[in-house]
Amino acid sequence: MNLGVFDFRWVGGPEIELIAIATGGRIVPRFQELTADKLGSAGTVRELCFGTTKDRMLVIEECKNSKAVTIFLRGGTKMIIEEAKRSMHDALCVVRNLVRDSRIVYGGGAAEISCSLAVSKAADKIKTIEQYAFRGFADALESVPLALAENSGLDPIKTLTQIKAQQVAENNSALGVNCFETGQNDMKKEHVIETLHSKKSQILLATQLVKMILKIDDVRTPSDM
Repeated sequence: MNLGVFDFRWVGGPEIELIAIATGGRIVPRFQELTADKLGSAGTVRELCFGTTKDRMLVIEECKNSKAVTIFLRGGTKMIIEEAKRSMHDALCVVRNLVRDSRIVYGGGAAEISCSLAVSKAADKIKTIEQYAFRGFADALESVPLALAENSGLDPIKTLTQIKAQQVAENNSALGVNCFETGQNDMKKEHVIETLHSKKSQILLATQLVKMILKIDDVRTPSDM
């Protein structure tokens, strides 16, 4: 730093673009092309040094575009950092889905069980052979709460049967598989929710995959060539 001016030897391509967006500046290829109207602005620019490896990080704060932010994750090992990155990515995806569509459904397999009951009810009204496709779709929806119950150490068939009967008796679509043994399986009271946008995407993609597989009427192996 000379005369109160910071200079950095190398900044990556994506990073320099983000800095330009945040500060409102423009990227110029040569110093001679730099003019006052191309300069960005920031409240503070500082360098942090941390860790035993003396890693350095440039921190630019109070920028013109306050919507540009950076999430800094640290951990004791690389595995912990990677797990934190995955968790943060999942959390950001949930927020993104809620921005797209603020509606929610209840987790614990409650939504799948409720949909399965609705599809089975619709199948009862169909007199043709198409009713078997409906019943197959209803059975496929039940695979989610079955897997959830099995992974939780519960009897999957018994648990699913009890929840289905309870949903019908109480007319409560928020009842699902309780993995925490709190004495109730009302996902609304347990605050176990999922975004409607992601739930719709899961069912739609699974349905599209099955339809694609059903269109395959022949499989050829290398021995057939």
